[in-house]
Amino acid sequence: MLTAIIFIIVIGVLVLVHEFGHFIMAKRAGMKVEEFGFGFPPRLFSWKKGETVYSFNWIPFGGFVKILGEDGDTRAPHSFASASFLNRLLVLVAGVVMNFFLAAVLLMIVNFFGLRIGLIDGDTGSAQNIKVQIVSVTAGSPAEIAGLRPLDAIEGYKENGVVVPIHTTQDVQDAVASHLGRPLTLEIESGTGVVEKTLTPRVNPPEGQGAIGISLALTGTIVYPWHEAIWRGISDAAFLTIATVQGYYSLLKTLFIHGRLIADVSGPIGIAGLTGQAARVGFNYLLQFVAMISINLAVLNIIPFPALDGGRVVLLLIEKAKGSPVHKSAENLINIAGFYLLIVLMLYITYKDIARFFIK
Repeated sequence: MLTAIIFIIVIGVLVLVHEFGHFIMAKRAGMKVEEFGFGFPPRLFSWKKGETVYSFNWIPFGGFVKILGEDGDTRAPHSFASASFLNRLLVLVAGVVMNFFLAAVLLMIVNFFGLRIGLIDGDTGSAQNIKVQIVSVTAGSPAEIAGLRPLDAIEGYKENGVVVPIHTTQDVQDAVASHLGRPLTLEIESGTGVVEKTLTPRVNPPEGQGAIGISLALTGTIVYPWHEAIWRGISDAAFLTIATVQGYYSLLKTLFIHGRLIADVSGPIGIAGLTGQAARVGFNYLLQFVAMISINLAVLNIIPFPALDGGRVVLLLIEKAKGSPVHKSAENLINIAGFYLLIVLMLYITYKDIARFFIK
């Protein structure tokens, strides 16, 4: 339940920021904003301020800004359709810009209060709160069966009833190697406290999995002064944007050339699960995760695909090039086709999430 609540709040904030970008830019361009809605109808409650209706709706996964003439049904004064090319372009990309801005601000906060990064054994520098953390857990491995999860920290292991502390990834490897084929009890810090997890390292594990089926990283918290945290937040957001663009390129290339999705694509269910994991480990982890999702939302929306902001930008550029609007029936057909393709893709990804989390 807590994971679901956190996920709804996170999605709500991301959508609100995105739609606020469209909203504020439309207002600044002199367009009439008829409604600013959080969630999708049916409507829960609303109020009107000036010319705009502000509404809260029952379905929390989304939001919208309704601008006069946005669908091209009128070219009345103060409508979207009657605005200049530049103003319309700015309104379309404003949501993406706001999502990038949100990610940068969140990463500034993370850098100021402490950013957990990977370290090298024996070279921890000025890092604080050093931990040996689990990066990934192989399905069906002794680690997964014992309940170990990504981001768990290994603090020690029991030997003859005495807890031996863990300081490096090599310490974990040595402990596992000395317990092949016999039970090994680990002291695990999971964000809710320290618990014991007992597993038996495999003598002959599958190739590439290791004796217990985990990958590890030595991590520590780096705290930056506020002036350095600001530019690091911006640079981290920019780096994350580049990495996300590369990821979407690989995804689309695999989808259109090979007709399949890469294995690590997650939809709402998968993202909700990851949100819960990040929140369980710490608030800074959650902020980092929200920043990543915000960048993903920005990149996804600017992709030149029908029904997305990027698709509408392409239609606007075509209008500018040909000197007249794209025929409304053709534009509607393109957007409807794109919308249904997105729905089919989302259903497929959601099915994969369900299979991954619930079908054993």
